[in-house]
Amino acid sequence: MSHRSLQLITLCIGTLLMAIKFAAWWLTNSNAILSDASESIINIAAGVFAFYSLGLAAKPRDSNHPYGHGKIEFLSAGFEGGLIFLAGIGIVIKAGYNLLYPQNIQHLDLGLYLTVFSGVINYVMGHLLERRGRLASSLTLIASGKHLKSDAWSSLGLVVGLLIVAFTNIPVLDSVVAAIFGLVILYTGFSLMRKSVAGIMDEADYQLIAQLVQVLDQHRRPTWIDVHNFRVIKYGATLHIDCHITVPWYFSTRDSHAEVKAFENLVVEKNELPVELFVHVDPCEPDASCRICKKTDCAVRGAPFSDHIAWTLDNIMADKPHSS
Repeated sequence: MSHRSLQLITLCIGTLLMAIKFAAWWLTNSNAILSDASESIINIAAGVFAFYSLGLAAKPRDSNHPYGHGKIEFLSAGFEGGLIFLAGIGIVIKAGYNLLYPQNIQHLDLGLYLTVFSGVINYVMGHLLERRGRLASSLTLIASGKHLKSDAWSSLGLVVGLLIVAFTNIPVLDSVVAAIFGLVILYTGFSLMRKSVAGIMDEADYQLIAQLVQVLDQHRRPTWIDVHNFRVIKYGATLHIDCHITVPWYFSTRDSHAEVKAFENLVVEKNELPVELFVHVDPCEPDASCRICKKTDCAVRGAPFSDHIAWTLDNIMADKPHSS
């Protein structure tokens, strides 16, 4: 099943769940259930934009978009986060109003059954979307999955809160529960917007870079004297990596190309995501490079090997060759 097909199914199920939640609110007159139902409107709006974004992100690169269309996924996540954030504000305001002017709650048992049902479905769909999104490195699917799972946990908390209302017969607790989950929704929306902005601004993903560095250090060749100015940018599901690699200064263009090709093959082989690399070749420096070079058959070595330098997040990202 394609990502768009999965998102479309989620959208249809979300529309049905929204109708169920509003039916539960209409039966119970519960402000907490209304807050849960109102967020479903946001789910639908965000789902429509996510469906469009997945289609656009899947388009191949063209002359106007040489790096592809994957950046739309960050906009999709930011749009969804913004809508969730606005929904949270509305829920908190409505809850505050009803703290001052409480409403009577009725048919609470049926409302709870409907809320539990919608919460379980949301969690299952959210788990499926998030799992598929992580496998495909799709921020749009991950954001949709997290949204649905947070909606499910909100429904669970809402049910707990309404059970307290039922046992204590204190209607004002309904609005307290709504306010609490309004704040949770605000946090979820802010987190998605923060991640979206980080992606649009090409913020470094240090966890991802650290994983790549570990692989490179474990499988490095003696002819790869150092790697520096290492940068990673993500466009949708594709990683664009550029870096400098230092090789022996006497290597021919063909020899240097072979080293770069081996370097690229290693990165591609050890990474599940599509990878595009741009590697700049630097010649080694006499003495300084010799002390960290493990190439034992070098005929022009100016100094003996004396210092093994492990590749780390700090030295591989620095814009200068390594030295002892």
